[in-house]
Amino acid sequence: MTENSDIVYSCYHELSRKGENFVPRHTLSLQLSGNFSLSDGNRTYLAKEGDFNLIRKNQLVKFVKYPPENGVFESLNIYLSEEILRKFAKEYDFESYDSHEIKPMVSIKINDLIKSFFSSLQTIMDSGSLDNKLLVDLKIKELLLIITQSKPQLKNILFDFSEPHKIDLQSFMIQNYQYNVSLERFAYLTGRSLATFKRDFEKIFHLSPHKWILQKRLDEAHFLIKEKEMSASDIYLDLGFEDLSHFSNTFKKHFGYSPTKIPQR
Repeated sequence: MTENSDIVYSCYHELSRKGENFVPRHTLSLQLSGNFSLSDGNRTYLAKEGDFNLIRKNQLVKFVKYPPENGVFESLNIYLSEEILRKFAKEYDFESYDSHEIKPMVSIKINDLIKSFFSSLQTIMDSGSLDNKLLVDLKIKELLLIITQSKPQLKNILFDFSEPHKIDLQSFMIQNYQYNVSLERFAYLTGRSLATFKRDFEKIFHLSPHKWILQKRLDEAHFLIKEKEMSASDIYLDLGFEDLSHFSNTFKKHFGYSPTKIPQR
């Protein structure tokens, strides 16, 4: 599916936890106010007011948006489609020559050119012209020229168009089962077709992906509530459940008692 490039202003008055955990496009993010944390399961990265970052595509992450005290969370996000990146790379003969960057979020130092860019972009936003695709694409190209000049190593990330390679399925799923994404996403990220993913999965775990993932999430929930004394409302989102009611009902159906009635030792 082809996705367009977009420039999106976001504003939140309260703490916000994003439900979608798969990043499908490279994203350039300017933090206007408040803080933004992103975790890939290994490390947590923090963007503070005034920070400018590249968030890499094709990764599973958890992130939280924190408004400042008595204020609002504000960010400006520029979503980069593969189409515009391929056209840009062809036009300027750019390519990725070393794609070993593994950090999910890469800091970009704001220089005078970047400041000037965002100043002009603010004028466009104030005029209500962000729905003009030609203008948006032109501004994105301008920013790409600026950042690849100031930080050339970004070319290795932005212009790497390779597909995810086949990786160890068991290790990947044990680390990432809690993410609320489709089996198609899991298959893609492990370098497999959906049919191959399901076949390999059942050979390794001896259960269907749906059953294994649900069982892992519920077992982890049981452990966190009983042993770590956490509440259902604290954990259900982090374990891939979309709402508390669904989590509680599923938990009770699986264990025979609700999360608040776990038998004590």
